[in-house]
Amino acid sequence: MINNIMISISLIFVIIGALISVVAAIGLIRLEDIYSRAHAAGKAATLGAMSLLFGAFLYFIATKGTVNMQIIIAIIFVLITGPLSSHMIMKAAYNTKTPYTKKTKVDEIEKDLQDTKL
Repeated sequence: MINNIMISISLIFVIIGALISVVAAIGLIRLEDIYSRAHAAGKAATLGAMSLLFGAFLYFIATKGTVNMQIIIAIIFVLITGPLSSHMIMKAAYNTKTPYTKKTKVDEIEKDLQDTKL
């Protein structure tokens, strides 16, 4: 009985993770500039991947009865590297003066980077 409930919960997490990943992929295609695309990849894809991995983690607990440490390490790795990589992509794009969309009104980063070395 409890195994069926845990398998159902893990299935829900896998479906939610897949849907969030689809939204992230659509965001990568439809958004206009590198900054918006990196934001979609950094936030939504990270959350989608973590939901998928957590669903797999719960599934292995329900079926095998053991905790899979490799999935925990993968969740931590995705949590750290996803937003960090999108931040570094946006910073590199800004440093190479990649243009914004025409809808962008204010450059808030310029005043923050005046006192720093690139």
